[in-house]
Amino acid sequence: MDHASNLHAPPRLLLWAALTLFVLIVIAGLGGIAYFSSGRLATLLPYAVIGALALFLSVIGGAVLFRRTLPRLLWLWTSIAVLGLMIVAAFGGTLLFRNNLPPRYQEQMITEVPFMSGFLRSLMQPTPAGGALPTAAPNTSGIDPLSLLGGAEPTVAATEETTPEAISIVPTATFTPPPTATTAPTLPPTTAPTVAPTVAPTEVVAVAASAPARALAARMYGFTHVQQGWNNCGPANITMALSHYGWQGTQDDAASFLKPVDEDKNVSPHEMVNFINTQTGVRAVTRLGGDMELLKQLIFNNIPVIIETAYTPEGYDWIGHYQTVVGYDDNAGVFYIYDSYLGTGEAGEGLPEPYAEFDANWQAFNRVFIAIYDQPRESLVTEVLGERADLPRSYEIALEIAQEEARADRRDKFAWFNVGTAFTRLGQFEQAANAFDIARQLDLPFRIMWYQFAPFEAYFGAGRYDDVLVLAETTINNSDERIEEAYYWRGRVYSEQGRANDASSMYQIALRLNPNFEPAQQALAG
Repeated sequence: MDHASNLHAPPRLLLWAALTLFVLIVIAGLGGIAYFSSGRLATLLPYAVIGALALFLSVIGGAVLFRRTLPRLLWLWTSIAVLGLMIVAAFGGTLLFRNNLPPRYQEQMITEVPFMSGFLRSLMQPTPAGGALPTAAPNTSGIDPLSLLGGAEPTVAATEETTPEAISIVPTATFTPPPTATTAPTLPPTTAPTVAPTVAPTEVVAVAASAPARALAARMYGFTHVQQGWNNCGPANITMALSHYGWQGTQDDAASFLKPVDEDKNVSPHEMVNFINTQTGVRAVTRLGGDMELLKQLIFNNIPVIIETAYTPEGYDWIGHYQTVVGYDDNAGVFYIYDSYLGTGEAGEGLPEPYAEFDANWQAFNRVFIAIYDQPRESLVTEVLGERADLPRSYEIALEIAQEEARADRRDKFAWFNVGTAFTRLGQFEQAANAFDIARQLDLPFRIMWYQFAPFEAYFGAGRYDDVLVLAETTINNSDERIEEAYYWRGRVYSEQGRANDASSMYQIALRLNPNFEPAQQALAG
């Protein structure tokens, strides 16, 4: 007996369904690869469109092929089923997004699909003053606000707590500028070299007598661009800058030290410097109150620079961001940026950013910068930094710059904030608190307290504990409870008020958010 004659081919409908499922799985797989390689939800959009189109065509094709065997009311029941599934998916997806999705994915989705912010639980209770920090109480200190903009020389009272940027740099050698070239080189391969290549300056330009000569344009090479993960611009930029020196680590390696908890919203410049100095074999220094000429000198001398700056992505509002500066061009009036979110520009030459726009965004972070160098060139870095190599003097320079800008525009909220930060670093807490009072009356973006914490220290040092608690509470509420510094300063106030158990609880929360947060470690140990 021929057993093969009893075998039948599978139904054509089953074969069609299997083929459709296979195509959809392939599309989903390609979309997943694209997403994980870029970290952006927007990369999934074309694959979602292709998948939906493939599903639609398969349904239409199946209906045509099997039109003689399909039930007469199939279209009606299919339409009802699809509509029901869409309703369930929309309702269930919204609940999942609102209640179960981790904040990192919530914010990433909002960045790509802004209208989703309307479903967030935290956004149903707007932050104070419609997104700005709460204003301060009327000035009762007796300090004339205008006196904060000039007058007596500041008295340096730097302590360990007020100098997180402290790095030992002592002038040891006379600076000699490197030789210049007359033509710019062609762009080298994008892979990181094991030895940093030399910079290629062009025509030499005369600058201020206090600064060494430099070229009209210069560009650094040998960087490997790193596309940041969610809220990971600090580790990503460190990885980019270190690739210039052949560092083989990844942004995950840096993040595991800098932000062991993924949801941590901020990495401060002094934390980044500490990582570089203790974990990489390369050196770094950070200072407030930089200027564009100083950045050009660093780039001209082949010293990678990271800045912290303001950024307003499409569909979002004001946030802080790190960028790696790789070149400048005085003729075009631009800096060239490697951006961990936006990319590297045409042919990997860097994104051009006009000087005015660059400086305006940089001002919001008191023009803080991180210079990264190899140990044998520390004397060169010292020479380029000039007066800023001395830490107390760098605070005075930052204060002078901020005062000048506040005098030019009394409603410049970032200038007043920078005045307050510089006074804080100099240990003049009453003056700092008053400057912050003025800045808070000018609608500061609430996220500024995710990145800059001098107001906590200033109000605490001035004995204005209520202001510390108000800012801490506001910051905790509008950051989804992810800023360890806010808990730390709340703990400091509780400690001063004799509430030891409450203070200890705040320090422990801070350490859950960042186990490497040294101030909380020291507070608990003390």
